[in-house]
Amino acid sequence: MSDSFSRRSFLGLTGAAGLTAALAACGGGTKIGAGSSAPASAAPSFSGGEYTGPKVTLDYWNGFTGGDGPHMRAMVEAFNKEFSGRIEVRNITRRWEDLYPAMPTAIAAGKGPDVAIIHNDWIGTFAARRTLIPLDDVVGALELTEADFIPAVWNAGVFDGKRYSVPLDVHSLGDYWNREHLEKIGLSDAPADKASYADALAELKKAGIATPFWMPNKWPAHLMFMSLLWQHGGELYSEDGAKALWGSDQGVQALSWMVEQIDEGFSPPKVAIDTQYAAFKNGKVSLTWDGIWQINDLKANAPSLEWGLSPVPDIGGTPAVWSASHNFVLTSQAGKDPNKVQAAKAFIDSVSRRSTEWAKAGMIPARNSVREDPAVADLPQVGLAKDVGVFRFLPALPGVGDVQSKALELAVAKAVLKQASPAEALKEGVATADKLLADNKRKYGR
Repeated sequence: MSDSFSRRSFLGLTGAAGLTAALAACGGGTKIGAGSSAPASAAPSFSGGEYTGPKVTLDYWNGFTGGDGPHMRAMVEAFNKEFSGRIEVRNITRRWEDLYPAMPTAIAAGKGPDVAIIHNDWIGTFAARRTLIPLDDVVGALELTEADFIPAVWNAGVFDGKRYSVPLDVHSLGDYWNREHLEKIGLSDAPADKASYADALAELKKAGIATPFWMPNKWPAHLMFMSLLWQHGGELYSEDGAKALWGSDQGVQALSWMVEQIDEGFSPPKVAIDTQYAAFKNGKVSLTWDGIWQINDLKANAPSLEWGLSPVPDIGGTPAVWSASHNFVLTSQAGKDPNKVQAAKAFIDSVSRRSTEWAKAGMIPARNSVREDPAVADLPQVGLAKDVGVFRFLPALPGVGDVQSKALELAVAKAVLKQASPAEALKEGVATADKLLADNKRKYGR
């Protein structure tokens, strides 16, 4: 992610004050899926091959405002050079918290993006609003299939049986570890399962690391909880999106393990947001779970720290990890101009195929062929994709971010802060989540 806001809050953007209202306001008080000026079937089909139309200019919106920005700019510049005189892509960056609420109103006014990058958890919301155009013809013409991508990220782009995105990357949690600390207890890598993790933490305490594994109550606590829920065999939501399932026995086991790290003395209580990561950078913490977007920060800002990166340990018995993805989407604004449609799809195809540069931003390329490129195969984050079956994503439910931020995240925080037992916190959170899910069914007409 490109900044501290993105690291903490991008999953809960629809729940932030004012954003849900902004999105709902665009629907004119009706169901959000209704009243679109450009139905999803309006876009011209894409046959692949070279772009042969007149010169067009595409506005391309994305939230890469931080350290990942230069890498995206390089990719856009390369495309513009290749298609000089035919297609010009204007790279327009906005912070994620500004981009998402602005897109629907800007597109409705004809002043929004023609092509954009959004996170996978927004696909369902914008597809339900008909802000996006399906891309089934693109993947058909280019003969793209699940076999070309990490399967889970490929499937995350489908809503109501139609494909609305082409994934660029996967970014997940990883287990960062202090090499010097682990060497003190005879380890050359992070422990990989529940028993060995507990043993290692106990040994680290004996070796003089007072609190080797700090447990946050906010970011990325909810990402840790989801990973552990899936590892224990649980699910987040019912297939029809009507019920929250994370208050199950598996959810209680997952959240209880998080609380136990404090009870066992491996973590101090009430860890403030970002302090666990800061403590790791300063050599005070032995292991910490955080996103792979921290790789470049560690390289730039903790040059003396010797660290490694491993998959999150299998605590629950089934390897799984929370993941998200940046996805290319085509908007209904571009759908009004057949030439823009063809040009935008050519851009999506080109950048997706040539995303080696993007891996340098610390992301895992979604395309198998790019991950296998020798130029990126040895990057730290690519090693987390040796088993692509571990990646799990939020379902494409309209408004799912609202449920996450107003229910799941608060339940996790309440338990970690010892304000309620894991079971009690989850029960209360699920009750709130179910109400929000029902509201979303009415709001989005699904």
